[in-house]
Amino acid sequence: MHAVCVIDERGVVRLQCEATHDAAGLADLSRRLHAAGAQRIAIERPSGLIVDALVEAGFTVVPIHPNIVKATRPRYRSHGGKSDASDAYLLADLLRTDGHRFKSLTEQCDAIRALRALVRGRDELVDARIQLANQLRDLLESFWPGAASVFADIDSPIALDFIQHYPTPESARRVGPKRMAAFCSQHAYSGRRSPDELLERLHGAAQIALGDMETRVKGELALALARTLASLVEQIRLITSRIEHEISALDDGRILMSFPRAGRVCAAQILAELGSVRERFDSEEHLAAEAGVTPVTYASGKVKSVAFRWACNHRLRRAITCLADNSRHASAWAAAVYANARARGCRHPHAIRILARAWLRVIWRAWLDRKPYDPASHGGLQTVLKTAEG
Repeated sequence: MHAVCVIDERGVVRLQCEATHDAAGLADLSRRLHAAGAQRIAIERPSGLIVDALVEAGFTVVPIHPNIVKATRPRYRSHGGKSDASDAYLLADLLRTDGHRFKSLTEQCDAIRALRALVRGRDELVDARIQLANQLRDLLESFWPGAASVFADIDSPIALDFIQHYPTPESARRVGPKRMAAFCSQHAYSGRRSPDELLERLHGAAQIALGDMETRVKGELALALARTLASLVEQIRLITSRIEHEISALDDGRILMSFPRAGRVCAAQILAELGSVRERFDSEEHLAAEAGVTPVTYASGKVKSVAFRWACNHRLRRAITCLADNSRHASAWAAAVYANARARGCRHPHAIRILARAWLRVIWRAWLDRKPYDPASHGGLQTVLKTAEG
């Protein structure tokens, strides 16, 4: 259910109702809003089905961050109570009195919206893969640690297939060097360990004595988890291939891919949150704050402090810091910025955010000019190179 409140220019309530979150409810909501004369709609979330329905119905949607709503509640009531109906009125009145402070939602093109759906869906699947991999590892450690240690990554295709073939210690008793070599050859294993070394890791792990029934049941659970993970890993691979194709077909995607070690997936993660609407950000400082790579300053009288920025686009921060961390291995300028931050006593995450903030200045200019990154035009990089030559 969605709480709805429409007020006039004096703050008098003209409509107060609830709308169901389905096609009929959203269609009825649009009709009632038009009948009440509403034109601009304030809402706490910047995306979702209701936002799409309101934009398609011709309304101007103004997203207002939940932290702003929370900080504004004492302006309307002294008690700490909260209800959807009261928040709906608060949003409407906040738009009436402070509407000039908030930007209207600008709809992204269909290609960006599709890319965003792919990237966010992949991120959620990767989180699920990590959770299932940890669950499988914990299960194997409880009755067969060797299966969890024979290959480096338990969620790799070869490790999952090994567990599906040999879900219990008993099923792997006949695995010798020849069978292990054939198994590795079948999966085109490119690791640095020979079949004998893999067998040594398999049999050298701790042996846990359990009853036959418990071992059999845990083996069945390990088999089920391995099959689920194998399917999930394959779907992530397919979605990743789709993302790599989509980002390569976009002009803005090629701009972001031109940065050192940006890659395709990382560039897609940045573009999905950055979008294609240049007017969305007032300045590079606005973009840096949105990405969470600039601190928050508190100043009162003679007291001044700087703190970590919690309120930001966390997906964009993860993507831009990933690019920054990778870039220092391919760009002399990025390596110098990171090294200088570390020399000042910054810990690794802080130094990476400093580097990400520096990269955002370059990304901002490339994004506005619609031109790929050119190392020859990057003044900071050229200065570092000249210093190194001298």
